[in-house]
Amino acid sequence: MKVEGGKRYAVLLATKDSDYAKKVYGGYFNVYLAAFGEEGESWDLFRVIDDEFPDVNELQNYDGFVVSGSPSDAYGNDIWILKLCLLLQTLDAMEKKVLGICFGHQVLCRALGGKVGKAYTGWDVGLRKVSIVKDLAPYYFFDDLGEIPTSLSIIECHQDEVFEVPLGAEVIGFSDKTGVEMFAIGDHILGIQGHPEYTSDILLNLVDRLLSMDAMEKGFADEVRLGMQTAEPDGMCWERICRNFLKG
Repeated sequence: MKVEGGKRYAVLLATKDSDYAKKVYGGYFNVYLAAFGEEGESWDLFRVIDDEFPDVNELQNYDGFVVSGSPSDAYGNDIWILKLCLLLQTLDAMEKKVLGICFGHQVLCRALGGKVGKAYTGWDVGLRKVSIVKDLAPYYFFDDLGEIPTSLSIIECHQDEVFEVPLGAEVIGFSDKTGVEMFAIGDHILGIQGHPEYTSDILLNLVDRLLSMDAMEKGFADEVRLGMQTAEPDGMCWERICRNFLKG
C-alpha cells in the first residue's frame, strides 16, 4: 500500500485492523497517514503482526519508520516480535529514524537493551498529562513549538510500560502514572507511550471492545468515557512533534 512521493516512510503495523477502524478509516494505516503523512511523500505498510517485514536490502531507501501499538506484549517471545526486535536493532545501527508508539515505544526499548513489563499500577486508559523534563538537551522536534511546553495531554491505552530505558537514552516525558512516557536516543530514536495518532472515537470504540471481552471493569470504562467528554488531548502538538522528528 503506497502513497507515492519523494521521501519514503513505512508503518510497521503490530495490530490487526478492528472492524471499526476498517469501516471508519479504511484501517489503522490511514490513521497513521492522516496524523504523520504529508503531501509529496511515499508511505508503505508492513503488517509485522502477520510476519510481513521490509526487505533488509530496501531499508536504506527509507527515511523513517513508525512502529504501531499492539494488543501483544512487547516482552513476549512470539516469532514476529523477535524478528521485529532484530529489525529495530538493524535500523538503530543504520541510524534510521524510528518512532515507536505504545507497544512500539516498549518494543523499541526492549530491542535496544532496556527493560519493559506489566505495569504495577494496572491499566492506563484515557487522557494523561505528560510532564516534559526540564532542562532537556536541545531536541529539534520541539523547535517550532516556541517555548517547550511543561506538559501535554495525550490519549493512553496500555497495561505494560518501560521500566528502564536503553543505555544512551534520555527520558523526555513522565506522568504520575508512568515513569517513562517518552524517550529519545540521539536524533533517530523516539518512543512515546501514548497515542498521538488516536482520536477520541478510536479510543472509545477500543474501550467498548475491552469491556465486551471482560478485559475492563464497567466502572472504569465509565470513568474513561466521562474523562474524554470533559477534556481534549493536545493532538495537534503531538502530531507536530512526531512529524518534526520523522522529517527533521
